[in-house]
Amino acid sequence: MPVDTGFLAALAARRRFGMKPGLDAIRTICSRLGDPQRKFPAIHIAGTNGKGAVSAMIDSCLRAGGFKSGRYTSPHLVRLNERFFLDGRPLDDSTLEAISFEVERAAGDVGELTFFEALTAVAFLVYSRANVDFAVLETGLGGRLDATNICSPSLCVITRIGLDHCDWLGDTVEKIAAEKAGIIKPGVPVVVGANEPSVVDVFRRRAAEVDAPFHYAPDLASEADIPTGFSLAGTFNRENAVTALAALKILGKGDMSGLTSVVWPGRFQRIGDCIVDGAHNPPAARALARALAERGQARYTLIAGFCGDKDVEETLRILAPFVDKAYAVRTNNPRSISPEALAAKMESVGISAIPCDSLHLALIQSGTVPKQTGTVPMGGGGTVPVRMLICGSLFLAGEALVELGAYPWAGRGECPRFDPSERLVGDCPRT
Repeated sequence: MPVDTGFLAALAARRRFGMKPGLDAIRTICSRLGDPQRKFPAIHIAGTNGKGAVSAMIDSCLRAGGFKSGRYTSPHLVRLNERFFLDGRPLDDSTLEAISFEVERAAGDVGELTFFEALTAVAFLVYSRANVDFAVLETGLGGRLDATNICSPSLCVITRIGLDHCDWLGDTVEKIAAEKAGIIKPGVPVVVGANEPSVVDVFRRRAAEVDAPFHYAPDLASEADIPTGFSLAGTFNRENAVTALAALKILGKGDMSGLTSVVWPGRFQRIGDCIVDGAHNPPAARALARALAERGQARYTLIAGFCGDKDVEETLRILAPFVDKAYAVRTNNPRSISPEALAAKMESVGISAIPCDSLHLALIQSGTVPKQTGTVPMGGGGTVPVRMLICGSLFLAGEALVELGAYPWAGRGECPRFDPSERLVGDCPRT
C-alpha cells in the first residue's frame, strides 16, 4: 500500500530543511488566514532536549484541570497527525486534510513557505477554530526565527540546552541558548529548566532586556513534587516533570495529577524485552545512559539507526558501555546512514556490529518476534528481563512501536500514514 498522496504530497513539495532570515513568510500566510495565532493563548516551549516531553506533560495537566487544550509538536513518530493534538488525541484525518488544503490554497504565491511553516499555519488554524483554552506549541528548530515564534504566549518555557543543529544555531551551548532565548517576549513570564549556569545566564539576561519575569524551574519545584504514579520512566523525564510543574505553578492553571496519565511514546518506553528511545544526539544519549545505569543492568543488544546530520560517533561512544553487541539498520528516512557505514562507526567506538537491511530483520535476527502480544506501560514494570535497546532516531522509534504492536493511536488493522517529506516512499510497515 503506497503512502498518501494529495495534501501530504503538496506539503512535501515544500522545502523540508532550511532556516530563512526573518518570519515574513509565516506572517504573510497567517495574515491571509485571518491571523489565527492571535486567537488563543499559547504556552511556547523551546529547548534542545525535553521540550516535547514537557509539552506533553503540560498538555496532560491542563486537561486534568478541565481545560480544552491543543498541542503542536514535531517530528512525529509514525503519522503526521501526531503533530496536532486536540483534547488528548491526534487530529482526525478529515479535519487535518481539510485545513491543510485551506492552508495550501492560501499560500498561493508564497513560494518560500517551508514544510514546517505550512504545518505551523495548519496548527494555528486548527486551534483557533477549536476555541482551545490553551495551545502548547513546541518550537521546531531554534526559537528566534522559528515559525511558531509569531504566537501570542501567556508563558514561555525553555528546557535543557545541548549541542545539536550546530550548523544552524551555533557551535556552543551559549550561542544555541541565545537563539532559543528569542522566544522570550516582553512582559511574558519565562520558566527555564535545569541547565548549566552559563546557559541560565543567557536566558536571565534576555528576560531582563525585555522585562519578562524570569523563573528557574528548580527554584520552584523538585522531584518530591512529582505525584506517585508518574507515567513516564527515566531520570530525564523527572527533570522534565520538574520543569512542567514549575511552568504550571507560574501559569496558575492545570492539575498535576495529569502527570500520571501522560502519553509520550518512544522515549525510554518498555515494550516486552525492549527499551525503545528516540535518543539521537549526545545530550539525549547522556540522559539515556543515566536512565540505563539506574536499572543496574550493564549490557544490552543495541539496534540503532541514525540520520546523517547527527553526531553519531559521540552518541555511540556514550552508549558503548551499555552495549554487548549491535545491529546497524537503515531508518525509514532519506537522510539515514547506511547500515554498513553505521556499523563501521559502531566498530570505531568499540561496539561489535552487524549491518542489517531493516529493523524488522534485525529484530528477527536478534531473537525478538515482531508484534509482540501485550506491552508494558511506559512507566516500566513487567517480569520479562529487558535485553534490547532500540534508539538513534525518532523515526526508528516509530517503526519499532509499529513492529512491536505498541503504536498507541492506530485503529485496528490501520496502516499508519507516512509523511513523504520525512519518509522514504514505499510500503507501510509490517503490521
